[in-house]
Amino acid sequence: MDRETLDRLYNNRAAVPNHQQDIDRWEAASRLTRERALCRLDLPYGAHPRESFDLFTTAEPDRPLLVFIHGGYWQALDKSWFSFVADGFTMPAAGGLANVAVLNYPLAPEADMDRIVASIRRALVWLWREAAPLGFDPNRIYVTGHSAGGHLTAIAALTDWTAQDGAAPVDLVKGGVAISGLYDLLPIRSCYLNDRLRMTGPVAIRNSPQFMLPFHHGGLPPLAFAVGSDETAAFHGQQHDFVKAYAERGGQVTEVTAPGMHHFSIVHELARPDSQIRSALAAMMR
Repeated sequence: MDRETLDRLYNNRAAVPNHQQDIDRWEAASRLTRERALCRLDLPYGAHPRESFDLFTTAEPDRPLLVFIHGGYWQALDKSWFSFVADGFTMPAAGGLANVAVLNYPLAPEADMDRIVASIRRALVWLWREAAPLGFDPNRIYVTGHSAGGHLTAIAALTDWTAQDGAAPVDLVKGGVAISGLYDLLPIRSCYLNDRLRMTGPVAIRNSPQFMLPFHHGGLPPLAFAVGSDETAAFHGQQHDFVKAYAERGGQVTEVTAPGMHHFSIVHELARPDSQIRSALAAMMR
């Protein structure tokens, strides 16, 4: 595709003219969550100022941990806008199913894609090591993320954790849900987004889950993939191609098309108890 077409297909704000309403809803819901939840904010997992997370906990010991990675095309947004995700897992009404860590990470253009990916891996190893004092089960860590966070969720599922930390288990990540994810970064390199990301071809390829699948040292964790019915063809195509490849490599796959949802509204499905996305995570955790 030419750049003009790719720019249109990956410009979610232009595709959803009223996107600000959803962003405002994220922020308002997150303020309420922080007011009523058991939480610890701005906990560091690395040296960079954005290498931090907010931890939302249940009242029960040794529950799983769900790590949420926000979107923003690797160059925008903040964890504080997504505290509401915890409502679907930590609250008594949600059965106190899991603790939730909402991550920040360095952003472009300050950080390149290699550094962003390394930061997410560092966060997950740090959380696994610190599970006991933080009060969750280190043997039940799951990951979910939206848009760029969906990309980073898939990266986490495909990471060789023993290469990151010799003491870490191969299956440090037990499963997850990638929402509106990006799995082949070559189209991203060819559109307006790369003006700030500045990926070269080799950087795009080595950080694309689509091209990481031929090598994996062990079994693939179960993953669910979700996209909104009203998202652009680019996001449907990204999910279709990666789901096919993941399943062909033996991965257990659940695929969800959320009816009536666009790129911004779909995130709220994580906090809705009866949504297919939340149910897919709950099934893995149980």
